[in-house]
Amino acid sequence: MPLSDTAVRNAKPSDKPVKMADEKGLFLLLTPAGGKWWRIKYRYGGKEKLLSLGTYPDVSLKEARDKRDEARKLLANDIDPGAQRKAQKAAGEEKAANSFEVIAREWYAKFSAQWTPNHGERILRRLERDLFPRLGSKPIADIKPPELLETLRKIEGRGAVETAHRAMQNAGQVFRYAVATGRAERDPTSDLKGALPPPKETHLAAITKPAEVAALLRAIDDYKGFYTTRFALRLAPMVFVRPGELRQAEWAEIDLDAAEWNIPAERMKMREPHLVPLSTQAVSLLRELHAHTGRGRYLFPSARTTARPMSDNAILAALRRMGFAKDEMSGHGFRAMARTILDEVLGVRPELIEHQLAHAVRDPNGRAYNRTAHLPQRRAMMQEWADYLDKLKAGAEIIPLHGNAA
Repeated sequence: MPLSDTAVRNAKPSDKPVKMADEKGLFLLLTPAGGKWWRIKYRYGGKEKLLSLGTYPDVSLKEARDKRDEARKLLANDIDPGAQRKAQKAAGEEKAANSFEVIAREWYAKFSAQWTPNHGERILRRLERDLFPRLGSKPIADIKPPELLETLRKIEGRGAVETAHRAMQNAGQVFRYAVATGRAERDPTSDLKGALPPPKETHLAAITKPAEVAALLRAIDDYKGFYTTRFALRLAPMVFVRPGELRQAEWAEIDLDAAEWNIPAERMKMREPHLVPLSTQAVSLLRELHAHTGRGRYLFPSARTTARPMSDNAILAALRRMGFAKDEMSGHGFRAMARTILDEVLGVRPELIEHQLAHAVRDPNGRAYNRTAHLPQRRAMMQEWADYLDKLKAGAEIIPLHGNAA
């Protein structure tokens, strides 16, 4: 039976907390100290949750029901009212519930679990630094293209053209989320196509000439830095994964007997699990590394604590100490090195290379290949690649990159 004003007003505390149920999840909690707290019980993401709606008599029965109905509307739009409240607090409780910042934080909370931690941190930093100061407190439905463009021009004005484009992309995602949840009519970024100058095309530095690769491999073997960095540098050319995937590698992902490294989806850029066949050289190196770090979580723990992986700057800093300039080689460059030489020197089929690079490769029917696609051929490719690197390092005859390979 629904509560009445009289029942709520006359409710007396006891020596234990007492719940007085109303309707649709709403109830009044009587505490032994005499407090009367409105609560709503709801389910989101398969979990039962509670949300406080204030205390009686500051919040009347009618007001509590109104707040309950507002929370249920959010649930109908697949929004956790508890998370939405936290987003409002993070943006400042004084701000309107439909401000750009509140909705952006709500969007971030909803989707950031699908991103890698570094990617999510970069987006949040971009929102807080570049968009919130000028747009955060404004009702999102009132933001027009010229006002958004002015904000983006400020970013462009400091020479960060690529950041301006990324900020516009993130703003568009927030606006489209607001449209989908009924708090904005349209996405103004669609009117700004061509309004910003195109970003300069940049390529991550990479060594791709076999003779220079040979020198790099010998320099890596001679490197005298911290041992985890030495092992990471030696493994990087053989597996050519992204730097973040390498430095965060965990022993639970490595099967040395099967010669496989299974990277989970949550650590991959494309959010799909990835399988890296390991050459005999890679397995031998990892067995050696296991004696040093195998009791911990990470293959390459930080020099300061085994609870964290090595820093994202460790390999880059090592390359600089070895004398390789920033326009010559980067941590990402091992991928371009493998892609170029496997294709142009070793003649490996491009789709095998792209699949091993964890790029979006599709079969003739348009379906994405799964993690085990072409596994025997990719195993052979990875072994051929490791053997080729050994020959280069040993000073064997080098096939010119643009020469006539036999």
